Order: sequence, then C-alpha cells, then structure tokens
Amino acid sequence: MAVDKISPTDPRVKKDFKEVNGRKWYYWDAAAQGQEKGIVFLIHGYPDVALGWRYQIPMLTELGLRCIALDCMGYSDTGYSPELKDYTFKTHADAVAGIASQLNYSHIIVGGHDWGGAVVWRIAQWHPSLVTHVFSVCTPYFKVHDQYLSNEAIVKGGVPQFGYQLQFGSEDRVLEKAVCRDEGKIRKWLRGMYGGKPASGRSFMTPEEGVRLETLGPEGEEVGMTPLLSEEELDYYVAQYAKSGLEGPCNWYRTRRLNFEDEKSLPASQRDGIKQPTLFIRATKENILTEDLTRGMDKAIPLLTSETVPASHWALWHTPVETNEIVQRWVQGVVLGGRSKL
Repeated sequence: MAVDKISPTDPRVKKDFKEVNGRKWYYWDAAAQGQEKGIVFLIHGYPDVALGWRYQIPMLTELGLRCIALDCMGYSDTGYSPELKDYTFKTHADAVAGIASQLNYSHIIVGGHDWGGAVVWRIAQWHPSLVTHVFSVCTPYFKVHDQYLSNEAIVKGGVPQFGYQLQFGSEDRVLEKAVCRDEGKIRKWLRGMYGGKPASGRSFMTPEEGVRLETLGPEGEEVGMTPLLSEEELDYYVAQYAKSGLEGPCNWYRTRRLNFEDEKSLPASQRDGIKQPTLFIRATKENILTEDLTRGMDKAIPLLTSETVPASHWALWHTPVETNEIVQRWVQGVVLGGRSKL
C-alpha cells in the first residue's frame, strides 16, 4: 500500500528556528490541514534528522495537528556543540518547552523514536503541565535511577546488546575518526546503519560490538543501498551529516552521567513514571530495544496503550502503513476522541 511522505524539498514543510537558552534550535514546521486541533513535537533519534518523520507528518497534519519536527543537538542546522550538557534530555526538554512558548502553545503532544523516544519521556516529566500526551516508537520507558549506572555497567549487568554504545560513545572517538566528514564514508556508513548489506554478506554492525570499522577504511568492502531510503533522501542525509560530522550525534552516548545528575532534580511527583495518556509501539524484529526492556512499563504508565509492528528498529520507515495506522487510531480515539483533553 502506498503511503504519502514528505520529501527533502517538500513545500508542505518549512525550515525555521527559535533561540532557546542561547542556542538556535532548527525544526521542520508543517501546518495542520483544515482546522488546527493541536500541535505535536516530533523528536528523532540516531542517526537521523527531522526527515525521519517523513511518513508520519502527512498523516498527522491530515488529522489536524501542526507538526514541529526538531533537528536535535548535533544534527543538521541545529549543529554541533562542544558542550556535553547541550545533548542531555533536560536540555532538549527545555528547548521544546521554549519553542512551544515562543509559538504560543500551552499544551503539546510529544512523539519520539530511538533517542527521541528517551527524550519524550523526560519532556513529559520535566514539563508535565505542558505535555498532554506522549507516544514513543521502539524506545521503552526507562525509569529514573537513584544510583548512577555507566554504559559499561549496563552492558555487563544484563543488557549486552547495548555494547555498541561503548563504541559510539568511546572517549577516543573511533567512529567519528573512521567517518570524518568524508561524504563517501558518510554515505557508506548511512547505508550500513540503515540495513544496506556489505558485499561479503557480513553484518555492517552488531549490537554487541558496534560498526565493523574496517568496512569504512581505505580497503573496506562496498555496502549496498539501504532499502529504507530513496537516493534523494540518502543525498539529503549525507549533506546534513557533512555539515558537522558525527561527534555531535555520538555525544549523546556520553551523557549518561549528566542525565543522571539532572534527574536528581526531578520533582518527586514526576520521578516514578508518566502520568499522561501514552502510546508505545514496539518493533517485534528489533534486536536492541527488545521486549524484555519493556517490563514494568504498565506500572510506570497507568494510561498506557501498547501496540506492536512487524518491523526492525526503523519502524517509522520499515512499516509506515502499520505504524501510521496505530498512531492515527490512538490520536483519533485518545487524543481527539474525548477520553482525554488536549
């Protein structure tokens, strides 16, 4: 089934920015079709940009929702910052709240994928009076911890599929050095990250070890085209990553301590879960954010709707029809259907 999507040059969206706390935050802005019924902020993950929501924006605007798809810190025109604090969940929560205020909205919906999914949980907790509804694709709710857990401790403590985070967030920046700002290497890296197959048939990346860096070297094998992007979309992604390189995106994997320190200040009433009506979509073919990580979500989120799609981690694009149908049904029934209010 064909599904509408936004292109990199689509007239239905405009690029804009707002300055919040001394930083310019860029986003794509798509107007609601017909009478506007609300606004949704869409937060992407790694390695992605606002265009990652290309299949969802037309559906959401058709439902009467204005869409603000953020380019997160380190990405696209929002760009690189040398300060790790600029990559934290609280910084992004405050940025979204600041943008919403400047756009004159006192209530918003937030939706996220991958790192963006982690962000939207905390936006809802840091700004509970602003956020009315939450949805996350692939990323389960992770509770606020009373004790700090490093990436290494988490991997050794029973989540070995997070081993790639040790490479992505390594202090010696091995992935950034392997890719640099070389557009040919960026293209190969993106193809591999999004499911393109190396010529040998070996995996480009494993959850436990990360990217096979030799693939990106001078003698590295070719990586086939990803089935998830068109050539036009891939060209756009390459151009965005060439602006600032990979250090910004990889800095997200270096913020665990900062996020822990921030969350010590969360109000007690918000620390134990999400109070807003929430949709969580799990991808059944996901090999990192696996089903076992979702245990306890129903207790932490009383107003939870859980659904599944037969997708890999890239459910926004892998199964756009199924993903959109679930989001649409939830928006119509829960957000706009009278069971709760915007």
